[in-house]
Amino acid sequence: MSPDVPVTDLEDLLRAQPAVILDGGLGTELEHAGLDLTDPLWSARVLWEQPEAIRAVHRAFLEAGADVIITASYQATYPGFAARGHALPEITALLQRSVTLAAEERDAFFAAVTDPGRARPLVAASVGPYGAYLADGSEYRGGYGRTVAELMTFHRPRIEALLAAKPDLLACETVPCPQEAEALVRLLEEFPAARAWIAFSGRDGVHVSQGEPFAECAALAAASPQVVAVGVNCTAPQHVASLLRSAAAVVRDTPLVAYPNSSEVWDAETKRWRPGDARVADLAALARTWYDAGARLIGGCCRTRPADIRRIRSALFAEDLQ
Repeated sequence: MSPDVPVTDLEDLLRAQPAVILDGGLGTELEHAGLDLTDPLWSARVLWEQPEAIRAVHRAFLEAGADVIITASYQATYPGFAARGHALPEITALLQRSVTLAAEERDAFFAAVTDPGRARPLVAASVGPYGAYLADGSEYRGGYGRTVAELMTFHRPRIEALLAAKPDLLACETVPCPQEAEALVRLLEEFPAARAWIAFSGRDGVHVSQGEPFAECAALAAASPQVVAVGVNCTAPQHVASLLRSAAAVVRDTPLVAYPNSSEVWDAETKRWRPGDARVADLAALARTWYDAGARLIGGCCRTRPADIRRIRSALFAEDLQ
């Protein structure tokens, strides 16, 4: 599946191959490397403490077959870093470092690729939700009590800083409610050249985490010409196919994205993952069902590892998908 033209953006990648493989749980891999992430800044703390560990995770997912790697900026915010004593210029540099680390590792990896069918991977700058900054599990509940305007004010400086580092696109992730999606869509208009996907967190097979119908939220996001994909992430795998089908009925020209967690459940009080439904732990076995439900960007989120991404790629690329 060699691209006919060089891959420079997501649209190129989608034209070059039937499915785009995303990476998996960056924080999960950092924990497996021995880093302690029980901190309000989570993986963002590693940006100044051990940036080489982030490079290693990006390389592991690239080697596993990821076509897109997502930066370590999910929980990196101006107020979050400021609370730890970082000055504004330093915060901007840390945000931009997340993009630079991923881009440099992507470039080094691709320079050594000998497979003519392997497209140049992309870098997506993670824009985590307001709930991630709160570090209390709010991204799985919503109900922030913040207006759209307030959410725009929160996200604006981080998006501006990330875009200045020139990622290929933004990954607006784990959005639990339509208000935050609206804020992100309106912010994109301030940066006309920017492109993004918006992925919601799902409560069940019909609703986003705050309780609104996912199909309505997907339609809201897809109405923006700057949104290149809509879907779900960090959602229990057993809900994904149903959520995608509901979106496919109203979103016809925008690709769908799916990168669920491993089915484990985050306990915000203990800062630990609780066991989930073991029957849905094999994401590769479900990847084809997500593709059949409309997903074209497929990967994993929390608790998924390079081996999962390798199996997903093998499952989807074992035969031509039509």
